[in-house]
Amino acid sequence: MKVTVVGAGNVGATCANVLAHRDFINEIILLDIKEGTSEGKSLDIWEAAPVNHYSTRVTGVTNDYAATAASDVVVITSGLPRKPGMSRDDLIATNAKIVKSVTEEIVKYSPNTIIIVVSNPLDVMSYCAYLAAGLPSNKVMGMAGVLDTARYRAFLATEIGVSPKDIQALLLGGHGDTMVPLPKYTTVSGIPVTDFVPADKLEAIIERTKKGGGEIVNLLGTSAWYAPGAAAAQMVEVILKDEKRVLPVCAWLEGEYGQKGLYLGVPVVLGKNGIEKIIELKLDDNEQELLNDSAEAVRSVCAVLDDMKLF
Repeated sequence: MKVTVVGAGNVGATCANVLAHRDFINEIILLDIKEGTSEGKSLDIWEAAPVNHYSTRVTGVTNDYAATAASDVVVITSGLPRKPGMSRDDLIATNAKIVKSVTEEIVKYSPNTIIIVVSNPLDVMSYCAYLAAGLPSNKVMGMAGVLDTARYRAFLATEIGVSPKDIQALLLGGHGDTMVPLPKYTTVSGIPVTDFVPADKLEAIIERTKKGGGEIVNLLGTSAWYAPGAAAAQMVEVILKDEKRVLPVCAWLEGEYGQKGLYLGVPVVLGKNGIEKIIELKLDDNEQELLNDSAEAVRSVCAVLDDMKLF
């Protein structure tokens, strides 16, 4: 098995490190545009192997896409963070060009790969990678829901005083303020979360989840990397081990949930073929309305990419 992580920043390096520690992949290629960055971080991860008892070889390269050839899965974390004074449209314009170029290079050397996009704005960058890759939609997806539900579950675990291992949750929609958590599908070892948390506190936790990324930025002055890197690594592991797990990911919709021609967060079955099935939940009128609002917000962002005429 071979995995490539494009972008050796905090998220990409964390993803590579988590996967190396899982010790089931033969080779991980960490690629970056900055000379020495991926090489140094990869060497550091490899030097930890004797201490932490794993055999996965991690190799860093600078802009050498030939080294990524025959990758089973590729994680794309490339792109710039939003800077002060930068508009949403500026961020999209900058990162879309990066993601397009990266995706085209990746597919040139790994035409049968599965692509997981982590770059932001997540929903539109998943769309960008799909257009650039020319691969079936089940092989191009975005990492958002795994991270968002992890935050949601972590906050609930703190509130209830239980292990996050016992909390299961799903959410829908775009990555950000318009995401749609679903309390009725949130359980603690099968017990409804509403048996543990009063409605007002649950709503506060949901609102905190929606702004989870911003909370980290306010504390650190930069975006998160441990949880996003681990979330992307989990998706890689589920795919390569063909675990057929149900996880929320950013997927291309063709009529599901009343949405068509759009990347949006939904629960799917992940396995060796990528997205093997999109699961349609029964939503009430309020939940469907919230999802429709989220979809419209994502469409407005995707329209910025369409107007760029990159494809």
